[in-house]
Amino acid sequence: MHDDPNDFLVRTAAFVDEDKDAVYRAIHTRRDVRDQFLSDALPDALIRRLLQAAHAAPSVGFMQPWNFLLIRDSARRAAIWHAFDRANREAAEMFFGDRQEAYRSLKLEGIRKAPLNICVTCDPDRAGPVVLGRTHNPRMDSYSTVCAIQNLWLAARAEGVGLGWVSIFHEAEVKAILGIPERVEIVGYLCLGFVDELYGAPELEVKGWRRRLALDDLIFEEQWPSDPNDDKGVYS
Repeated sequence: MHDDPNDFLVRTAAFVDEDKDAVYRAIHTRRDVRDQFLSDALPDALIRRLLQAAHAAPSVGFMQPWNFLLIRDSARRAAIWHAFDRANREAAEMFFGDRQEAYRSLKLEGIRKAPLNICVTCDPDRAGPVVLGRTHNPRMDSYSTVCAIQNLWLAARAEGVGLGWVSIFHEAEVKAILGIPERVEIVGYLCLGFVDELYGAPELEVKGWRRRLALDDLIFEEQWPSDPNDDKGVYS
């Protein structure tokens, strides 16, 4: 080990205003892209930068549980799409009336349209059976992997790359197609490619699926507030 850990310390200071603006702009203009991908291949150097950003994410116990499976082959992506399509048709049946019609109208073509798919996985055994910080919450490795995906997403936005997160599939089907071991969890299946335009607001908000909640309604101080309906037996 290094004799003096303080040698690794660096001075921290707030970013200059221009840099802060860039960070917040990436956060607030990030979008989940479903159908607007261009067919142009992403340069290898750009992909490497995005993966380096993902790999710089925080992880509990510094376990770094992620892997990034890059999928470009059209036949393999088609197989993934068919797995998605089967699950998507199942999902549509879970909605009713106008909601089902609205669901079916959403274009979810990223798997086949984007030039690059990345399956982001979590290996729970990466740091052994007992991991610092995971001792009382076994999901912390999955949460760490989500941080890697968010890093990748924000880096992609800064690079002008669109990213869509596919979550509608049966995990066992996708694992079989990609040869992923049973013990390894699929955390995110991502579609990446250049885009000409992004929605000014989240697509599901633009299309009336849901609105953004008011931040003030989501902030509590000190403890969870009591629900006035509790005294009326609403939840009994």
